[in-house]
Amino acid sequence: MTGRLYGVGLGPGDPELVTVKTARLIGEADVIAYHAARHGRSIARSIALPYMKEGQIEELLLYPLTTETTDHPGGYQGALDDFYADCAERLAAHLDAGRTVVVLSEGDPLFYGSYMHMHKRLAHRYPTEVVPGVTSVSAASAVLGRPLVERDEVLTVLPGTLPAEVLADRLRGTDSAAVLKLGRTFEKVRDALAEAGRLDDAWYVERATMGAERIAPLKDVDADGVPYFSLALLASPAERTFVPEPPPIESRADVQGEVVVVGLGPAGRPWLTPEAQEALAAATDLVGYGPYVDRVAPNPRQRRHRTDNRVEAERARHALELARDGARVAVVSSGDPGVFAMASAVLEAAAGFPDVPVRIVPGLTAAQAVASRVGAPLGHDYCVLSLSDLLKPWEVVAGRLSAAAKADLVLAIYNPASRSRTWQVAAARDLLLEHRDAATPVVIGRDVGGERESVTVTTLSELDPAQVDMRCLLIVGSSTTRVTERGVVYTPRRYP
Repeated sequence: MTGRLYGVGLGPGDPELVTVKTARLIGEADVIAYHAARHGRSIARSIALPYMKEGQIEELLLYPLTTETTDHPGGYQGALDDFYADCAERLAAHLDAGRTVVVLSEGDPLFYGSYMHMHKRLAHRYPTEVVPGVTSVSAASAVLGRPLVERDEVLTVLPGTLPAEVLADRLRGTDSAAVLKLGRTFEKVRDALAEAGRLDDAWYVERATMGAERIAPLKDVDADGVPYFSLALLASPAERTFVPEPPPIESRADVQGEVVVVGLGPAGRPWLTPEAQEALAAATDLVGYGPYVDRVAPNPRQRRHRTDNRVEAERARHALELARDGARVAVVSSGDPGVFAMASAVLEAAAGFPDVPVRIVPGLTAAQAVASRVGAPLGHDYCVLSLSDLLKPWEVVAGRLSAAAKADLVLAIYNPASRSRTWQVAAARDLLLEHRDAATPVVIGRDVGGERESVTVTTLSELDPAQVDMRCLLIVGSSTTRVTERGVVYTPRRYP
């Protein structure tokens, strides 16, 4: 009597999302089989591990190649076909011996899964059952808290490996979409979304339900380091047009509303002050640039008002209008709200709302965060300025750079570059070199406090503009700033 073959879906990563049936079958199996890349680590096995038993036979089905490394006469596909045939015969030997074989598959076994290659080769020879699992698409929708489709909307699932023009065409003609297999295809997918006019609505979800889960608006994601286990999601368009009724506030006319402008610090909760946490907890409404609002843990009793980054004045007026009607509004900013952020915009707009109280709750600045990573480069007098010329002419920026350099101040430079501003870093470096030694220390802090944090110490003459993007802050030392043999940067408090 032959054994029985099971292809089981393990879901997107959280072991608690494994179905009851899959968990039972894993525990009862004689043989547990799973695919892995050449490094031998299997995400599927790590998900199934809580349900596995001692003494079970494990069959590691190790992919022997990549698209770049094969000399098979049939090319990459020919090598894969031989590999799958060999794996199928290894499992067939167990089935012929009467053993129960469970093949593990992340997500759902028949949704872009490796198991399907075993199914095609073995299901006609042995009793076989497929146990479905939660897909990565469902998981991404769930962790975002945004519906995929409703009513008669159309959902399109696409692999990122498609040609760019095909992706753009498919994205242009659908309501909702999920684009899988990002990794090295990320930039192409982002360009296709932009070409289709859908980039502003797209979300990036990485390792949904896993410990390293990450969610962000896709347009804000850096292509460096995007893993294969990530996807782009266009949620239901109906979700974007629905405006929920405001929660009732008893005796609203008698309730004193207020606006609190809150600094979230440069990154996660450890950088948030207790005063800021208290202000966020007391709020009925959160207002701010979308990615900053998303950094605040969701609370179902609070309304969240996400806006674009270029509507500060409108955002400020909206917050004051909500407070005038009795809401307790927290306007959130990254870093400190008084440093190139929302405090000044709210206070300027508040002139038209004399009865609405406004408070400012400070936050740890990006300059302080970057400085702390290397030592104390801001230990003496320093100047904070923005390199952006969106709100002031470049001539003003250049004049202030030269004045700060002449005064021998350390500089903390915000907004050094963006996708549309790529020349200012080199221009600023050349201006500073007119007054500073070429060996002046420069610190490049990128995403400090975040998952992709990096800090580089270089010199003014060797500052490479290609290393600087919109997630960076620069600290340029003064004539007294020093770098120790261990790479510590500090500016002495005594001036010669």
